[in-house]
Amino acid sequence: MNCVDILSMIIKLCGGLALFLFGMNLLSSSLEKLSTGRIEKILEKLTGNIFKSILFGALVTGVIQSSAATTVIVVGLVNAGILKFRSAIGLIMGANIGTTVTGQILRLNGISNSSSSVVALLTPAVIAPLFAVIGIIMFMTLKKDKFKNLGSAFIGVGILFTGMLSMEGAVSPLSNYPAFVNLFSAFSNPILGVFIGAIVTAIIQSSSASVGILQAISSTGVIPYSSAIPIIIGQNIGTCVTPIMSSINANKNAKRIALVHLYFNIIGCIIFLIGIYAIQHFVGFAFWNLPIDMGGIANFHTLFNVIVTIIFIPFTSLLEKLAFATIKPDTNALPASELDVLDERLIAIPALATGQIKKIAIKMGEYAKTNYIDAKSLLYKFDEEIVNKIKENENIIDNMDDVLNNYIIKLKDNYINDDEVKSISTIVHLSSAFERISDHCTNILEAVEKLHEKNLSFSDSTMKDLSSMLDAVEEICSMAVSAFINNNLELAKKIEPLEDVIDLLEHKLKTTYVSKLDRNKYSIDCGIILLELLSDLERISDHCSNIALFVIGKNETSFDLNPHEYINKVHDEKNTKYMEITDMYIEKYMK
Repeated sequence: MNCVDILSMIIKLCGGLALFLFGMNLLSSSLEKLSTGRIEKILEKLTGNIFKSILFGALVTGVIQSSAATTVIVVGLVNAGILKFRSAIGLIMGANIGTTVTGQILRLNGISNSSSSVVALLTPAVIAPLFAVIGIIMFMTLKKDKFKNLGSAFIGVGILFTGMLSMEGAVSPLSNYPAFVNLFSAFSNPILGVFIGAIVTAIIQSSSASVGILQAISSTGVIPYSSAIPIIIGQNIGTCVTPIMSSINANKNAKRIALVHLYFNIIGCIIFLIGIYAIQHFVGFAFWNLPIDMGGIANFHTLFNVIVTIIFIPFTSLLEKLAFATIKPDTNALPASELDVLDERLIAIPALATGQIKKIAIKMGEYAKTNYIDAKSLLYKFDEEIVNKIKENENIIDNMDDVLNNYIIKLKDNYINDDEVKSISTIVHLSSAFERISDHCTNILEAVEKLHEKNLSFSDSTMKDLSSMLDAVEEICSMAVSAFINNNLELAKKIEPLEDVIDLLEHKLKTTYVSKLDRNKYSIDCGIILLELLSDLERISDHCSNIALFVIGKNETSFDLNPHEYINKVHDEKNTKYMEITDMYIEKYMK
């Protein structure tokens, strides 16, 4: 073989590998987009039952075609507090089984010489162009996202098998060269075989892909079982690199679950190597020195992971203890941040990530409501501790708003469907409303501080009239937050009538106390502070009204989230129920 032949072979091999990896990535991402909604629903029902966790881990990995990807997602779920540590262990174990699906699909190439005309149709030479044609037709002609994603998955299958065929064609001449045969004979050394398998898998970060490459090379007929077995075992260790790297910036539990994945594979490999080489030494396998084919590689990969998982099922608590012994709890560690739920690893599952950003928006709403209640209390009794608490909560809300917006930007760069876009847009508006409510609470605090610094106070009659508006705003805040958290349409529809009453209260108070200022019966400073307070209270109720509108918009598909249009429509078409609710609030707050 001259230099030109070697260079040509290397280019063809690399080109086939590139197509193979791209096809696998396209297939994985397309199936992931199709499955995310279901994954979220199943996760909500997942318990600590080890068998359910293993089954789910196997199913998810079988869908997304990568145990490393599944494990990275699990690390994110643990870091975000969605999954308990014990349930995550089961998912990790199941992921190792699910990753063997790819090899079983690729073994179809081993039936290319079958005499059956039906079976011959299942060979990659037929499947590759067939799936590519079907996929491109679906992708270019169908408009719904789920059909486009299915088309992309079909295209991925076509590209994947095309890459596999290209790799096979590139390496097929090597079977005639003794040096190549001797190279794989050296891999029969178990330590060297495991090392090679681990290194190759760590580089390409996918055991499914590295198994596929080994299957392509096996078509030369020069790889014996004795060489393939340690390489396959090593591939399971190499796939641990990705989740370990992913856990570097995660919390300790997430780091521990990445270590569980590593320990599970390393210990499983050691047990399996000892067992299989002991049997070979004392009994012997008839196939040990025979060439392995694609089916043999796929079967051993599956057998290895199933047996290791079965062995470890009774010892999951030991894996947990080993992980905790490696990364010990830190007694001086800072408490977990509420923002941990926004784990960037979950962006790979937009449906889950969308649920996480809603959790932060809910927290913002709760903090904003608390800030209002505390700010209101300061008007009755000044308390330095409450002042500091309001300022601290305001900083938390501002930080949440910044982190949330940055997370959403990254999420939008990933794939999100129309429903997720609508949900995320709503959360952006709602979180902004909560942040603005908190800002107005800070304004109220500053107004109270002015009164306190200047030793001023409102008269009893002023406080009596102001109290009605303060109570009304507290109620509308509670209603808005509750309507959002519980997606309560009926409660949301009661907010606009109360907002109308708050506007009436503001107008009444302004009219009353401006006239007092004209008659010099009221302190100028107190009057200015009162007007500022009234403006902030009215603006808080406006933001609560906007929150209600987005809740209504989420539940009523005919509503296009145009707040001004909706409010004008409501005011123009005040029905009997709307007026009854308004009258109720007038009776309650404008006695």
